[in-house]
Amino acid sequence: MQTFLRGRNLVSDLDFSKEEVETVLDLAWDLKRKRAVGERHAHLLDKTLGMLFFFSSTRTRCSFEAGMAQLGGHAAFIESRTTQISHGDTAKEIGEILGRYFDGLAIRHCDWQEGNAYINEVAAASRVPVLNMQCDVYHPFQCLADLMTIMEKKGRDLRRKKIVVSWAYASSYLKPISVPQSLILQMPRFGMDVTLAYPEEFPLMPEIVDEARSQARQHGTAFEIVHDMKESFTDADVVYAKSWGPLLTTADPDEGKQLQDRYQDWITDQDKMQVAAPDAIYMHPLPADRDIEVTSEVMDGPQSVVYDEAENRLHVQKATMALTMR
Repeated sequence: MQTFLRGRNLVSDLDFSKEEVETVLDLAWDLKRKRAVGERHAHLLDKTLGMLFFFSSTRTRCSFEAGMAQLGGHAAFIESRTTQISHGDTAKEIGEILGRYFDGLAIRHCDWQEGNAYINEVAAASRVPVLNMQCDVYHPFQCLADLMTIMEKKGRDLRRKKIVVSWAYASSYLKPISVPQSLILQMPRFGMDVTLAYPEEFPLMPEIVDEARSQARQHGTAFEIVHDMKESFTDADVVYAKSWGPLLTTADPDEGKQLQDRYQDWITDQDKMQVAAPDAIYMHPLPADRDIEVTSEVMDGPQSVVYDEAENRLHVQKATMALTMR
């Protein structure tokens, strides 16, 4: 157990070692138990978290605000468009100044080829830990919640368990690629065999895929890429199917939407789930486009763990804040 995480940033999934991630999970389960039995756990009494949003989110805002309150502290919601960021405040100034007002900074900035660079620039100037609530490259807290949920359902020894990280069609906006990228980086470290599935116009960042392959080699797991959704589901223990935009092919939203609309048959339905393992679980970070990205039969069915997954965002975030901001 590696417990000295005070003052550490979490921007990339690999910022924490495997042992440090295990420490976060151990504490997350302890805090989940304490909340269940009503045991007080004010580890961040009188601490404050500044939450800077460039991109809105229901689950992210609510879980961080609730988590800080349950830890005895306070979270301040900051919408970038209502601040002087829109009139000239730079990332360096935000890091320097908000890093003196707060005990921690959490930032959500998903703009393609901007978000991750911005968060790292704030972190370089901040005297307090900076936490990535999602950017254009990574979504570390979602991935930690996913890992916690998989272990709750499949046990802590995940070796030889197969996770499918699949693209799925959505009719709404072109979603970031950060969730699948975080998954393929983190899951090999815990022994999972990864199958990545997507239409050919929807690849992930090549440097992320190369690092995922490296992690798989290092930890003795399998990593493969296929371009057939149903094929990828074969014998899967975990099905994680969600939409993302064709950002490596085109950044033009109209062209991206046209590409996306070619693959409306990439929907998670019961027919595809039947080729997965009999006890396979279905996961999604939400919100999902119901009956477009995934059928209601699957999302509301016995294999779905999406609500447990959403709850676990609260617990892993509380654990990380308690370890880094104390």
